[in-house]
Amino acid sequence: MTNVTKTGETFVELKGIVKNYRLGQTVVSALRGVSLQLHRGEFTAVIGASGSGKSTLLNMIGCIDDPDSGSIKFDGVEVTQLSDDAKSHLRNQKIGFIFQSFNLVPVLSVEENVELPLLINPTISVSERTERVASALADVGLSSFMKNRPDQLSGGQRQRVAIARALAGNPDLVLADEPTANLDSQNSAKIIDLMLELNSKRRVTFLFSTHDANLMNRVSRIVNIQDGVIRT
Repeated sequence: MTNVTKTGETFVELKGIVKNYRLGQTVVSALRGVSLQLHRGEFTAVIGASGSGKSTLLNMIGCIDDPDSGSIKFDGVEVTQLSDDAKSHLRNQKIGFIFQSFNLVPVLSVEENVELPLLINPTISVSERTERVASALADVGLSSFMKNRPDQLSGGQRQRVAIARALAGNPDLVLADEPTANLDSQNSAKIIDLMLELNSKRRVTFLFSTHDANLMNRVSRIVNIQDGVIRT
C-alpha cells in the first residue's frame, strides 16, 4: 500500500451510525452502529460485497442522506443537527464527488461541466471560476479539451473531467463511488496514478468505495465493511 503522510488531525468522525431502509414490508439494515475516523491527507478505500453498506456510508459522510441515529462530525460541526440548506452549503464548500458513471452533462463542454458546481456559490466571481476550472483541468491533463463535449472523449478522459469537477471547488474531502469500475485496466491504472498525484499535490483527502484490486493495493488504508458493520 502507498504510504501517505498524515497530519494526524481527525476532521471527519462518525459514531454509532445506524441507517435502515424500508422496502415494502421489509426493513433493510444498511449500517449497524458504524464508527469511523478520517484524517486529513488519507487515501482510503472502503471495500465489501455488494449490499454491504459501502455506498450508504459514503452518502452519510457526503451529507446526501441522514442517519437514523448516531453522530457525524465534519471539522467539529455536528452534521446531523444542520438544516438542509446548511448541509447543501457544506457539500458545496467542503466535499467533491466522483461517480463511476461520470455524471457529465452531455450538452455541456468539458469546461462547462467542471464549472457547474461553482455556479451555485455566489461568493465565487466569474474570474475566480475561470481560474479554478483552468487549474483543475490542467491538473488532470485536459487543458486542450476544454471546448470538447463528453461524447468526444474516451472513458478515461471523461473520468478525468469528473475528477476536475470534484476538485474545482477546492474540497477538503473527495468521495468516490467505484471511480474505476467503468474503465479498462489501462485507464484504471492512469486514474489511480492521477488521484494519488492529486492527493499528494493538493493534500485532498480521498475516500473510495471499490472492488478494484489495483486500487486496494495502492491506498494508505482499507476499511472493510460487511453487512453494515466495519470489520478489522
